[in-house]
Amino acid sequence: MAGPTSARISSRHPLSVPQSYSVRSPQGSQLAIRAANPLFPCVKLSKARAVVAAAMEVSKASLGLANRQPSKDVLETWRNADAVCFDVDSTVCLDEGIDELADFCGAGQAVAEWTAKAMTGTVPFEEALSARISLIKPSLSQVEDCLEKSPPRISPGIADLIKKLKAINTEVFLVSGGFRQMIKPVAFQLGIPTENIRANQLLFGTSGESAGFDPTEPTSRSGGKAVAVQQIRQDRGYKTVIMIGDGATDLEARQPGGAVLFICYAGVQMREAVAAKADWTVFDFQELIAELP
Repeated sequence: MAGPTSARISSRHPLSVPQSYSVRSPQGSQLAIRAANPLFPCVKLSKARAVVAAAMEVSKASLGLANRQPSKDVLETWRNADAVCFDVDSTVCLDEGIDELADFCGAGQAVAEWTAKAMTGTVPFEEALSARISLIKPSLSQVEDCLEKSPPRISPGIADLIKKLKAINTEVFLVSGGFRQMIKPVAFQLGIPTENIRANQLLFGTSGESAGFDPTEPTSRSGGKAVAVQQIRQDRGYKTVIMIGDGATDLEARQPGGAVLFICYAGVQMREAVAAKADWTVFDFQELIAELP
């Protein structure tokens, strides 16, 4: 049998994301309206209900956070960063890409449980990643079909934030425990070059069958985002790099030689243990835009 190969998305799936996607709002009332509106067919009612409930819990949890208002030092660092690294799932995008792929392949519930464990840090990330890929076993055609039929949904405000960062010459990276094959269309939509993606790589055999993932990628294991950010700083000569995300793996990126700040974005998922340790917690990307020069 031929060895596994790294796959590229074929020409039948253009590297773009349709402009008409539904968006989750932190406000439950708007979500309920959108879920019932036929103009938003891709939002499942069960998901909408879950998001409404989560929005209510977020409003309660945010009241006790001491880092909702950033310090002067944090604001100064934010305004003068050399680069900003964004998590993708539940940050740049509204969904967890691997969960969406699992749903498409019929392994949604079991995979979602492993995703929750990985994002809260209760199991090593590499264990959770291996378990999820073993459950899904996605073929190349399934990945392509998933991207075509269920394209990634971009978080509201992220395009404006990235545009603003570029305008002040701050470099933007996507650092994710997800997969390059599913992140490239997102990067294309947001104008982020593919060389600024740090993520995992699905592997496929010569017939397109699943062959696991590339374990040499730093983001395939616990602490990998810290390594990826450290490499970015070293390779580009940056002094100030900031990590923005929602999970424990994003928090880990705040390490010596890595991210100097961790900003928790809780507009999609509120993980209280992560938010409590952030330098700044925001629920809307407009909060970040408002503090840029």
